[in-house]
Amino acid sequence: MGLGNPGPRYEITRHNAGFLVLDNLAEKYGIDLTKRKYSSVYGYGEINGQQTMVVKPLTYMNHSGKAARSILQALNILPEYLIVIHDDIDLPLGKIKFKKQGGDGGQLGIRSISECIGTDAYNRIRVGVGRPKRKDDIVDYVLSPFEEDERDTLNEVIEQALRMVEMTLVELNKRTNLTEEQKGC
Repeated sequence: MGLGNPGPRYEITRHNAGFLVLDNLAEKYGIDLTKRKYSSVYGYGEINGQQTMVVKPLTYMNHSGKAARSILQALNILPEYLIVIHDDIDLPLGKIKFKKQGGDGGQLGIRSISECIGTDAYNRIRVGVGRPKRKDDIVDYVLSPFEEDERDTLNEVIEQALRMVEMTLVELNKRTNLTEEQKGC
């Protein structure tokens, strides 16, 4: 699940880093994001041998939990198999970080998901977008488009995030296979 805000106004904004990564993931693996349900647009495809649902909530960032809860409940998915990709102002542009669980760090989309699904134990890929020079400019900053001179760095971090998604899916697949083998005992 990539976090962002729907609509052309927000397409290339810092807050839509999760959507940007997901769009690139869908393109790379030929996943058609045209299905609409669960307050989201989504599609299914195979990534590294793993059947994967790729999701973009239509709820706006701060209400992403509604979509996450709807999907997890309807498809009977445990939160530990959820991967959320989102922007993070505490990381400089060009950096990404994996987080398995924990607080929201002030990211309201993550806060919404944790509250709605009742746990903070899910996978996150934090995409650094940097901080504004002035603290009171945070909202304007995350809703602003990336500057021209940041585009190369943005493309590099999207590639890094894609690799991290792929590696995380491999690890989740291993965990699923181990669990299935243990059921036979």
